[in-house]
Amino acid sequence: MGFSVALSGLSAASKDLAVTSNNIANANTTGFKESRAEFADVYAASVSGVTKTQAGAGVRVANVAQQFNQGNLNFTDNNLDLAISGEGFFSLAEDPAASKPTLFTRGGEFKLDKDGFVVSNQGDFLMSFKPNGTTVDEGFSEGVFQPLKITAAQGAPVATTKIEVSTNLDATEILPLNFPSITTGGFVDPADPKTYNHTSSVTIYDSQGNSHIASTYYVTNRESGGGGTANQWDAYFFIDGVPFNPDGSKAVLADPAAFPPIVANVHIPNTLNFDASGELITDVALGGAPAKRSFVDIESTDIDPSLNVAKLSFTYDYGDTSQFSTNFSVKGLSQDGLPAGDLTGIEISDEGVVAAKFSNGGSDILGKVALTRFANPQGLTKKGDTAWRESTASGDGVPGQPGTGSFGIIQSGSLEASNVDLSEQLVQLIIAQQAYQANAQSITTEKTIMQTILNA
Repeated sequence: MGFSVALSGLSAASKDLAVTSNNIANANTTGFKESRAEFADVYAASVSGVTKTQAGAGVRVANVAQQFNQGNLNFTDNNLDLAISGEGFFSLAEDPAASKPTLFTRGGEFKLDKDGFVVSNQGDFLMSFKPNGTTVDEGFSEGVFQPLKITAAQGAPVATTKIEVSTNLDATEILPLNFPSITTGGFVDPADPKTYNHTSSVTIYDSQGNSHIASTYYVTNRESGGGGTANQWDAYFFIDGVPFNPDGSKAVLADPAAFPPIVANVHIPNTLNFDASGELITDVALGGAPAKRSFVDIESTDIDPSLNVAKLSFTYDYGDTSQFSTNFSVKGLSQDGLPAGDLTGIEISDEGVVAAKFSNGGSDILGKVALTRFANPQGLTKKGDTAWRESTASGDGVPGQPGTGSFGIIQSGSLEASNVDLSEQLVQLIIAQQAYQANAQSITTEKTIMQTILNA
């Protein structure tokens, strides 16, 4: 009996040595979780149970449990290197057509394959949640998995839908010298600076990403000698030097001599009224002008006959335009259109949002890194390559978004190091070695006793 007890001790100590050696071997393995050999004593069972005087029958290995405590984060220069700070596992699939993840890992050494999929070193596909739209605010379909794929080679252009220009118009200025004389209807001539007081310009874009210069020419209604209308300005809108009205029609001068004769289409300005303090009046009901003006259905062929793009429509916001007794100045100038752009990189936020960044300043939302957590992580089945599979002992995986609930956040450009403490493992190695030697000594003692009996 003593031999079998000592042999079980040798086996347990050997297992402890193997587990400890494995921990030491993987001290530099990204995402590795150290293991611990857990033992249980053994007693020979009988109908009446174990008596108070019964000696134990040895030891057995009850479990080799992995410890899922957080490893240190090491920063890298690769933004596809990902680490989880907190709870959760990266969700992987062995088949890009899979509707749910089948593997789970803390190792975040990801890269692109030949098809643009983000994969692990073993070629497993990183799963993400599908975006509901084109912006982060539209959210993601949690639970709808898709392999993360970097497909955008070029950023699509975005047509301008909003222009915002804020200026200060000099309250002391008067109607320009040539404004009334060029034609009836008060046309501004961009080539004659004496037909307007000031101008501001901004680059806008059509549906194909072609750039255009949107200019506004400001003309005061205050005349010399006290005539005209004080605190009132007219703003005339042009695209690439072509005058347009808010309804999208092109303003033209009358030309009776042309064949057929050209009928005038008066250039309609947006009238800006200011109060006694020089602030823009935006209440139309009180005789003011809207802070925003909609320009709709501008034909591209009216801008340039060689263009054939979607009609331009946008709002023009005068922002905090003012009329103070100081020099004309442009305080703000912006628009939301974009030209076509080339892919410059991938950006992954702390919340796991993956965006393709382009040289035009735009971005495409590609997905959100999907995490999964388990009620009992130690119940996961070890697959190897620092990956695990779901099991009945682990419970069903619960998918979630990084940074929400109990899920950790994503650190792009970082890797989670092994959580092995080498000093602790070296001490454990000594303890396991002593246990092995002691059990070997038990066998030697048993052998000596038996030899003594045989020689009696």
